[in-house]
Amino acid sequence: MESMQDISSSLRQSASRPAQVLADAGQYLTLRLGGEEYAIDILRVQEIRSYEAPTRMVNAPSFIKGVINLRGVIVPIVDLRLKLNIENVEYNEFTVVIILNVRGTVIGAVVDSVSDVVTLTTQTIKPAPHFESSIESRFIIGLANVGERMLIVMNVEALMSNAEMGLVAAALQS
Repeated sequence: MESMQDISSSLRQSASRPAQVLADAGQYLTLRLGGEEYAIDILRVQEIRSYEAPTRMVNAPSFIKGVINLRGVIVPIVDLRLKLNIENVEYNEFTVVIILNVRGTVIGAVVDSVSDVVTLTTQTIKPAPHFESSIESRFIIGLANVGERMLIVMNVEALMSNAEMGLVAAALQS
């Protein structure tokens, strides 16, 4: 029988594993931000909507464009280009909002466009190299080649669950 210290130690080890372990085989929605293609777990996607200007919120971080009323639910809208420090691209007819459900919280993510749904295996998703970049490494699960395309597989939970997003969720619920 395992002691409490053994269990605690194994829990700490599993919590400190690198992000690429989080990559699950399954279907991923591909999207475009600036000149790059990204992939997010399709199970987090609730719906895809055309972009409409949200209602601004005072004192919100710059990457939060505001909120929309989605069938009675107030949804914060995050511009992923601003969140990830990607050059600002103009809003056009391809700009969409991906409505995500992350840990029970509904959040909208503004992206340049969505492409398709691809199936990735755990062998397809390779660990991303670690280097200094404008995108924090905790937001990236890995890289995947699909034909001639290189996809950056995003960790949506890390991206949308940081302290700033938590403050927004708490403010919306009060």
